[in-house]
Amino acid sequence: MSNTILVTYASRTGSTAGVAEAIAETLAEHGAQVEVLPMQEVSDLTPYRAVVAGSAIQNKQWLPEAMRFMQTHQAELARKPFAAFLVCMTLAMKNEQWRNPAYVSEWLAPVRALARPVSEGLFAGVLEIRKIPSPADRLNFRMSVQLGVWSEGDHRDWKAIRAWAQELAAKLG
Repeated sequence: MSNTILVTYASRTGSTAGVAEAIAETLAEHGAQVEVLPMQEVSDLTPYRAVVAGSAIQNKQWLPEAMRFMQTHQAELARKPFAAFLVCMTLAMKNEQWRNPAYVSEWLAPVRALARPVSEGLFAGVLEIRKIPSPADRLNFRMSVQLGVWSEGDHRDWKAIRAWAQELAAKLG
């Protein structure tokens, strides 16, 4: 086992990949050796001393490939420091009731059932309607924007992402 931390992610439109890159950069700035990979490219966790895994959220859930990653590597994740993060547009909603971190953190319950994170990061994402693959979902998002539920654009809070990663550096050892 090397001294490398794996930062791995599942993303649909690139927003979560950007968050993973920022987490990795911050960990590296604090002296860690870091590798960043999409979850589909990870077959073995043995080379890593710790794992940070994150997923975009769809329908209040990690993406299916992210949950498959967790199930496949459950035993190994239980034996090493593990942190989880999610990226979702709910945290960018204008209604405070819905963007409540306590509400959103429950979407990590299936992840927690497989491996106990030493830390959890909850981050808003990016809404670019043109990048949404499903025509029905694009229409729903357009209507939601017109109704003022949220706005298009990049809602990632880079300062909060980097602060979480900085705290994570100490927790991962």
